[in-house]
Formats: sequence, structure tokens, C-alpha cells
Amino acid sequence: MLYLQLFLSFFKIGLFGFGGGLAIMSLIQMEVEEYGWMSPQEFVDIVAVSQVTPGPIGINCATYVGYTATGSVWGSVLTTTAIVLPSLIIMLSICRAYFWIDKRFHDNPYFTRTLRMLRFTVIGLIAAAALMLVRPETFIDPISWGIFAVVALFTILPEMAKNKMTEVLSHPILLIVLAGVAGYLIYA
Repeated sequence: MLYLQLFLSFFKIGLFGFGGGLAIMSLIQMEVEEYGWMSPQEFVDIVAVSQVTPGPIGINCATYVGYTATGSVWGSVLTTTAIVLPSLIIMLSICRAYFWIDKRFHDNPYFTRTLRMLRFTVIGLIAAAALMLVRPETFIDPISWGIFAVVALFTILPEMAKNKMTEVLSHPILLIVLAGVAGYLIYA
């Protein structure tokens, strides 16, 4: 019965908990207090450990609550799965719907133009987020600006020139690795 309560509680938190990890802490606390899975002091300790542990705080907290409530690794696996499962189901449903729509309307010129325009919208949103990070503290010299410009160029380039070389050079993982290597070589 304990495992079912844990699963249902954390599935509900994963389904209705909006706003990120810290926002769902109150939901987790309500469930913990309602079922008496641990004392308030233990919960405070778990929140503190969840904050310093790498990864999302909500998932870390769910993992620790599951382990503490059941005393076994299976409890932590269950609560971690339960809190992530709603997001996974929703994203898989959205992907399935997208592929169905894409298959059905692939030859429709309005659909293809809309998707093409959305790419530029996404690039604009990413650029806006990047420009918010451009501050004198983070870009300390012209070399930093150069790295930023090159990465930005290779991000936009595939949309402008459709050939194999620009697609290979603008692969996200390759850009991250090259930017990391450049940063290491320049600033190490």
C-alpha cells in the first residue's frame, strides 16, 4: 500500500506541479505530511541535500523521499519514475501528434512555411536569452565576443544556406565541444 501511495502522490505532483523544482516543494511537503512518511526535520534535511546534489531539485527530493519512506532503493526508483512519468507521457503524445500532422500536411506549402518561420522564431528566442547573458562580467575581452559571434553564425547558417557542410558544422554537440576547446585553449 505504501508503494501505491508513493506512486500516486508523486505522479500527481509530476502532473500538476508547474514552475520548476522549488515550486513543487510545497506539494511534496504536503504529501509527506499527509501520509507521515517522515518528520518535518527530515524533510528539511532532504530539501537541503536535494539543493546541493546535482540535478533537478524536485526529482532529487522525490528520490530521497522514496528511499526514506520505504527504506529501499525500489522506493526511490518508484518515486523518481512517478514524478517524471507525466512529463514523459505528455512529450511523447506531443511528438506523436507532431509526426502525425507532419505526415499528413508535409506537402502543404502553408504548413512548411509555418514550420520554417517557427525555426526563425526559436532562433530569435535563443538569441534573446543569449543576449541577456552578454554582460561585461561574462565577455571580458574581444576573443569572447569572437567565440560568441562564430557560434551564433554557425547556429543561423544552416537556415540560410542549405548544404551538407553547413549542417555538419552547425551540429549542436560539435558547436559545444568546439566552443569548450576554444575556451580552454584561450583561457587556460
